[in-house]
Amino acid sequence: MRVLILFILCFPLIVTAQLNKDSIMIKRMSDEIMNNGKAYDLLRELTKNIGGRLAGSPEQHNAAIWGKVNMEAFQPDKVYFQACKTPNWKRGGKDYAAIVSVNGKPLNKKLEVMALGNSLSSKGLIEGEVLAIADFDELEKRKNEVKGKIVYYHSILDPNEIEAGKAYENAYSYRSDGPSRAAKYGAIGVMIHSLSTASDNEPQTGDMEYNDSFPKIPAIALGPIDAKNLYAQAKKSIIRVQLQTYGYFLPDADENNVVAEVKGTLFPDEIITIGGHLDSWDVNEGAHDDGTGVVHTMEVLRTFKALNYQPKHTIRFVLFANEENGGKGGLKYAELATQHKEKHVLALESDGGGFTPRAIGIGCSTDQLKRFQTWNPLLKHYGTEIVAGGGGADIEPLVSADKNVILTSLIPDGQRYFDLHHAKTDVFENVNKRELLLGAVNIAAFIYLVDQYGVGIN
Repeated sequence: MRVLILFILCFPLIVTAQLNKDSIMIKRMSDEIMNNGKAYDLLRELTKNIGGRLAGSPEQHNAAIWGKVNMEAFQPDKVYFQACKTPNWKRGGKDYAAIVSVNGKPLNKKLEVMALGNSLSSKGLIEGEVLAIADFDELEKRKNEVKGKIVYYHSILDPNEIEAGKAYENAYSYRSDGPSRAAKYGAIGVMIHSLSTASDNEPQTGDMEYNDSFPKIPAIALGPIDAKNLYAQAKKSIIRVQLQTYGYFLPDADENNVVAEVKGTLFPDEIITIGGHLDSWDVNEGAHDDGTGVVHTMEVLRTFKALNYQPKHTIRFVLFANEENGGKGGLKYAELATQHKEKHVLALESDGGGFTPRAIGIGCSTDQLKRFQTWNPLLKHYGTEIVAGGGGADIEPLVSADKNVILTSLIPDGQRYFDLHHAKTDVFENVNKRELLLGAVNIAAFIYLVDQYGVGIN
């Protein structure tokens, strides 16, 4: 009884001492990153020396070599490639669209456009009347009017949805499924409002998927200003447009995930994964999407090694080969995890840009979340808190390999992300160094805590 009483009296002191130890370690990591961090310099190299990295391109191949060489320089236990096949789509030319008549009166108004990723060639210039549709419900109501038309979806991001990411998710299906849904009723082409929050007129590309049951018609995104003007005009006038795209596929490309590994001292067979994706679209430098996630991953590795941190669990730092138009990098990583019967404790993805970090999102049970949130006092000083909801396209396939893996993500401030996402403006100059480094600080702190205390409920 006396021992029990003594333990109860001492327990708050034990907890306080542990928190102090963790606080000191996290401060060391923060100081290392904010003073000596290489993430910004690495991002400059990736974006300026290599550039846009569409899967199947020479730039993507060079980026994988670059990632491997740089991670080897940080001296993890090993660095290796995971070979995978990826889609090999080519834009093929400069996409074009113009309004050619309004109510029968000739006009030649060029529109700012960009073909959607995976869209196929129009096989020459096509022309048709615009059928402007607010949403899929209206498409179904007007399906008898679609044949021979070019369907325009007014796929704006809902301004009433304060979380920009949720607004994007709600509009995403117009880009991914819209072309085939219109082709089902005889459309000859599709245009969408770019999934953008920008006030400029830069069109934004992004992936789409054809349904093989219907014709594979060309699909383009319009710049936000042109899109809004076209929609308003088409609601009161008969608009005819011409468009031309050039997209095509080559046979699947041979690409690689790049994996660095630091072996755990106590639980070497339990794996924590951190990652971002190397590929981007062809029209920009892929700075925020996802160059920042790539260099976050590399910076955490560099910092752990610089501080001689010896993790309890094995930690993998993964640069995924293909997220944008197929997700083959994440699928290959999960496939190999299944094949090797690996146990994955937790995976974190950074694919929300390099803006100011706001939270770490976690997909787990309520009880587990409450336990994770006891770490909030340690993270608050660095600008984040632990909240419900986490994951990402590259790490989600891991659930098929290990149903117990917990998926998490860095959540930066998302209000500016969809101004740049998949547009020509996603370039190095639009990344702030301090914000970028703070993202790495928060990832490092969270991964350190997971490594120290695990993910179970004690």
